[in-house]
Amino acid sequence: MFSNSNVVVSVLVPIYNVERYLDQCLSSLVAQSFKNFEVICINDGSKDGSRDIIQRYLDSDERFRVIDKANSGYGDSMNQGLDAARGKYISILESDDFLDPGALEYMVESAEANGLDFFKCNFWLYWTDPQAEYSYRNNIYFSAIKPEMISLGVHAPRVCPEIFWAKPSIWSAIYRRDFLEGNDIRFLPTPGASYQDSSFTFKVLACSERAMYTGKAFLHYRQDNESSSVNSKGKVFCTCDEHAEIQRFLQEDRPDLAASLNPIRAHVKFLNYMWNYDRLSDNLKGEFLGRFTREMRDEIETGCIPEGVLNGKYLKDPDLAPFQYFSKEQVREVLEVAYNPKLFSARRASLNSPDKVQTLKNYWNAGGVSSVVELVKSKAKGEL
Repeated sequence: MFSNSNVVVSVLVPIYNVERYLDQCLSSLVAQSFKNFEVICINDGSKDGSRDIIQRYLDSDERFRVIDKANSGYGDSMNQGLDAARGKYISILESDDFLDPGALEYMVESAEANGLDFFKCNFWLYWTDPQAEYSYRNNIYFSAIKPEMISLGVHAPRVCPEIFWAKPSIWSAIYRRDFLEGNDIRFLPTPGASYQDSSFTFKVLACSERAMYTGKAFLHYRQDNESSSVNSKGKVFCTCDEHAEIQRFLQEDRPDLAASLNPIRAHVKFLNYMWNYDRLSDNLKGEFLGRFTREMRDEIETGCIPEGVLNGKYLKDPDLAPFQYFSKEQVREVLEVAYNPKLFSARRASLNSPDKVQTLKNYWNAGGVSSVVELVKSKAKGEL
């Protein structure tokens, strides 16, 4: 007989119009070898058959609970789930993903044995239909957690920051609930926003004293059910909202960590903004680049990207070298974004362009002769 006192893990499942995949998601929880958990389904105003599917599980398994709410977005859904959770640990499962049967058992045992704030696994990239480019497989192992990170054992991530550069993924992990509550780690409740795993992940990594990773993978991360934001004007700056929240968190909630984490934060922002810029449709790139330029310039001028990163001093001083988070190529890119955005735009537009004439025009329009000289240099270095 299940009772509240048996809840070790609260699994949060945010749900919005996902009837096609929801049964596979929830049935993978029923199949878990570990039994002492609850499932909190947060129904964010679904208008399809998702609520009926949830009800079947409510009727057949007393470990399932539901929060029915008007549509208010992912961040608010997750915060309501955190407030309702009763388990010692929190785990998150997106409603179009699913778990292998041993997932919760392995994560709980690892967290308990090592007294962890959080424990992170790798995962599988999953397609509903097999992909020809992967020899018609639909499961591809994704190594977000590298072997050198795993070899660290129990540690505080902020002193070995490689994990900050990894793909942010709040699922395939387990978090001690009192750790989240004690550090006020929650989601940014912005209606309709995207990328809300970014600030949550950064806060977890920043505050954790006892983290640990594994190369094992249990979660299947579906790749063919994402609403693309590359053409959505309303989502262009969602990643900026997340980074503004990270900056606020360090300034207001954890000023004791700000000095050591601001260079890490600035590098994570650069990586995320580069990724976002490259994936945007051409008609949205210019507007985002203006924001990108202002914020990178601010990071430089406030010292969050230290001067030694930009002038090469970090590369020459063995005491500073471990803190050189930007590669030599990234140093060039961040300087171009901040102080020569036209050249940056021309270079990115020409990276994979087969049209040599258009590439020449891109560089000429970016700054005339001096930019064309940069083009020649880039060609000579094999950068284009």
